[in-house]
Amino acid sequence: MVRVFSADRMGNVVRACAALLVCAGASVHAQTTISVSTASQLQSAVQSANSAGGNRIISVADGTYTLSDTLYVNAPNISIVGASGNRASVIIQGTGMSSSASVGTVIRVAGTGFGLRYVTLQKSKYHLIQIVGEENADSPTIRDCILRDAYEQMVKVSVGSDPGVTADGGLVENCLFEYTAGIGPQYYIGGIDAHGAKNWTVRGNTFRNIASPSGSVAEFAVHFWNNSANNTVEKNVIIDCDRGIGFGLETRPNTGGVIRNNMIYHSANSHPFADSAIALSESANSKVYNNSVYQANSFPWAIEYRFSSTSGIEVSNNLVNKQIVARDGATGTISNNVTNAASSWFVNAAAGDLHLAATQSSVVDKGKTISGLTDDFDGEARPAGTGIDIGADEFGGSAVKPNPPTNVRAE
Repeated sequence: MVRVFSADRMGNVVRACAALLVCAGASVHAQTTISVSTASQLQSAVQSANSAGGNRIISVADGTYTLSDTLYVNAPNISIVGASGNRASVIIQGTGMSSSASVGTVIRVAGTGFGLRYVTLQKSKYHLIQIVGEENADSPTIRDCILRDAYEQMVKVSVGSDPGVTADGGLVENCLFEYTAGIGPQYYIGGIDAHGAKNWTVRGNTFRNIASPSGSVAEFAVHFWNNSANNTVEKNVIIDCDRGIGFGLETRPNTGGVIRNNMIYHSANSHPFADSAIALSESANSKVYNNSVYQANSFPWAIEYRFSSTSGIEVSNNLVNKQIVARDGATGTISNNVTNAASSWFVNAAAGDLHLAATQSSVVDKGKTISGLTDDFDGEARPAGTGIDIGADEFGGSAVKPNPPTNVRAE
């Protein structure tokens, strides 16, 4: 099975090798390593990598790097990697999380094959990372990072007027997205906000407290829309976010894609704008299956699919405690879902751990077989029994399941 550990628990061998590893998806071309230990050296190293035509690994020593300007990554195959392999020990930050901060976006990526690993990004006026789709910034990889306290969306994938020029083939994996105050600074915030993105994978991340304090509902923890297509969002933990995972938006459609094996929890806290856990909106031919959702707040449904252009979808094998709702003429195949889950069914719902605590007769072996569904939240093979289990957890696997990485902190 797959186990997810915080970076500060990685072995010394992994730490020693971290700066020499190229993030997944980077070019096979030889890369020169540049080591830095100050903010000015980091900014100079990025400029030098651009001038050299890319193919550089910038190895960042432990420390806090307060930037005087955005890091503009314009050349291909540039990676920024924490040298120690401890993502909490390398902090790259702007000058504040506010509309008056002098640094807008911490890292702006216009080159292909960008990689980011083993760092913390924080304190931006706009975004922590912008992937510039209008510059065809394909194949970015963000792994094993902490992203927190942005005044707007943490990862922004932008798009221009040409629908054929987009940022495609991205990977975001094993990262922590959070607002450390327990709530966001305003409503115009989100985790991953992707326009025009195609063939991305968002896997094994934790999203926490992406919630609006006033004005309106926050954006999603993960949102693919505005002509995005065929993206996969799987094995993530989402806790106390106004909205969980969204495909599409009214007049800004999405096509295809899969939302599977995620665990989504919202407490009965004081967040004033809690909304649906999963939403398809003008999202044709999308699949939502084997997710576990428990909402202790008063919002009346867990999953929604909306508008007549949302057709040909499948919503199956989901384990939730609220309704699954069709709105405004949306249609699709809705089957083998359980909508009356109790908190006692789960190991620790309040921590976002929605593994089954014991066998449930309405859940175990009661799911339908779905093409492409081969494992569960932990990477354990499905089925473990005579049939597929409903929800993100296949109960009765051969190994003890770890808790989701919801307690990864920067301290």
